[in-house]
Amino acid sequence: MSVPAPEGWSPPGWLTDLAAVLPGLPGERFSRFLPPPEGGRRQSAVLVLFAPGVEDPGDPDATTVVLTERAHTMRSHAGQPAFPGGGTEEGDRDAAGTALREAAEEVGLDPSGVDILGELPTLHIPVSGYDVTPVLGWWRRPHPASLWAKDTREVARVLQPEVRRLIDPAQRFRVHHPSGFVGPAWDVEGLLVWGFTAGVLDRVLHLAGIAPAWPDAPTRELEL
Repeated sequence: MSVPAPEGWSPPGWLTDLAAVLPGLPGERFSRFLPPPEGGRRQSAVLVLFAPGVEDPGDPDATTVVLTERAHTMRSHAGQPAFPGGGTEEGDRDAAGTALREAAEEVGLDPSGVDILGELPTLHIPVSGYDVTPVLGWWRRPHPASLWAKDTREVARVLQPEVRRLIDPAQRFRVHHPSGFVGPAWDVEGLLVWGFTAGVLDRVLHLAGIAPAWPDAPTRELEL
């Protein structure tokens, strides 16, 4: 296994390239769900956290992304995929502050080991009325046992799929919701990753230039 430099592991080139273009990224390039002029019902943020590989942190091809499975006892979106994150609270200095605080509370993330690379355009979730800002981060100093379902009221488990698996055309498919929604999806350790989380992740990988086009991906009916 590779040994990290004292300051931690360096992010892969595609991630630093993405971070460099974020400031000038038009919201329309990211999603059609942009906040209304008056803003949403509540502000929130999620942490799109990429990390070194679990088995070999020094291998850039083994880069992972941190996802959670929401607790099955929650009143809304129970058992569904998510990024660490939640609603803005008084005292949060910005979206990154919200995302890091929530990640510390939910999965035990130590914010001191994370580099914030930028913010993606704020998105609007019509179902909840929330405005959500995805915050892009790199976990430069991970520890194999440092992420867990700390707040079991909200998190059932933490997953770290490898990015190379997520961009493998054989692993990608679409889901069709009874409402008519069709969007990207993955099966990660038995968890169906779809909806808002899959849409953000798919767009990030596309904007980073590492996700191949997948017009012929199979579509599965979403079982609710």
